[in-house]
Amino acid sequence: MAEKKEFSTYKGKPLVRCGDELYYGNMDDEFVIHLIIKSKTEVNGVQVADKVTVQLMATDPGLSPRRQIVKSSEKTGLFVAMDIGDAWLERALAHKI
Repeated sequence: MAEKKEFSTYKGKPLVRCGDELYYGNMDDEFVIHLIIKSKTEVNGVQVADKVTVQLMATDPGLSPRRQIVKSSEKTGLFVAMDIGDAWLERALAHKI
């Protein structure tokens, strides 16, 4: 019997990271947030995200990759990017953009 893998969560939604890319949200929903870390800076010997691209993406596999991107913005810092991404995702899921 296969084990069910638990994902990290942020504000109750799955948060999956692979290298410098993160996906936030449930892939079964209509939209997810895609975060791409574009640059990093060193703070007290630790690499932290500096510039982050935030994209609100439709999960419809029938759409072309370009059409899946509903909104996009570049933010400074992962916290700011996650904050705007969460707001976009909540609005998109509530209003069915």
